[in-house]
Amino acid sequence: MNLALQGGGAHGAFTWGVLDALLEDGRFRFDGLCGTSSGAMNAVALAHGLVSALADGADDRQAREAARRALRRFWEEIGAMGSFVAGVPLAGANLWLNMISPWMSPYQVNPFGVNPLQRLLERQIDFDLLRRQRQLRLFVNATHVRTGRGEVFTAERLSADAVMASACLPSSFKAVEIEGEHYWDGGYSGNPPIHPLIYHTDTRDVLIVQITPGVVPALPQDAFGITDRVAEITFNASLLAELRVIKFVRQLLADGRFPAGRHKDVLLHHIDGGDALADFGSATKVRFESAFIGRLFELGRAAAQRWLAQDAGHVGVRSGIDLSLDADQRPSARRSTRERRRA
Repeated sequence: MNLALQGGGAHGAFTWGVLDALLEDGRFRFDGLCGTSSGAMNAVALAHGLVSALADGADDRQAREAARRALRRFWEEIGAMGSFVAGVPLAGANLWLNMISPWMSPYQVNPFGVNPLQRLLERQIDFDLLRRQRQLRLFVNATHVRTGRGEVFTAERLSADAVMASACLPSSFKAVEIEGEHYWDGGYSGNPPIHPLIYHTDTRDVLIVQITPGVVPALPQDAFGITDRVAEITFNASLLAELRVIKFVRQLLADGRFPAGRHKDVLLHHIDGGDALADFGSATKVRFESAFIGRLFELGRAAAQRWLAQDAGHVGVRSGIDLSLDADQRPSARRSTRERRRA
């Protein structure tokens, strides 16, 4: 199946847990991986481990274990990483940048564009190998600043710069320049985009790993809560729009409005981390300490294990995600994680 991995800063460690459980289970092989921001980082780390092992003659099980190790190395180093601000942990540096961003741009406070995550990517990921390999199709989404459109980097355009562009929040970092053009975080234009997996892979099944809450239990009324919810809505909007288009096309296919075999009847599946992460809030997306990352990893593993037990049988048979987006999604129908714990 294909994987579509949403971004969300440190919350991407939840996706790491999901991928670890899927690789451990071993039921599925991956055709295409599409990611945005931390989803893109997870995608290239998984691909690097898998493809490197296969190039060395590993069998399928050994390659999956190599991919698990590559993901663990990546996230453990993020947890241990110091900041580019001397003596300040990475989370503290990001918090400091967010606090001053209303008054000073990253062009003023970080004119050289220093970002330790780029050095980590260049150290751990063999992008030359990822550009040459043919076992996986990789797609990294970023937002083109001038046009506001999403741009998908793949094949020979795949690079550490492309991944950093996908994760470039404009309030924290200078736009990433690639081939004379400038890019910001891909979450504004596709978080994650699904269309590359539809048009450029043979596989019809797509598993979406979502880590931004879609539904919240109550109306936010304080300044931080309102800001968080606006960010969540913004970073989910493109995904919801694309799901509506897929629903429309699938209905046309079902009605026989398209010639048989001309369009792919996509089967969508979903692991929703948004509910599990809703209580943490957007501020924790810059919490990169090891203990917090480990906690999110375990939440992701648990979510994937539930999906494997309950919904994995839908793959290749039917969609496991409800595309009736106009159905009753009022928060009263759902309880937050905190409310369920109290119960």
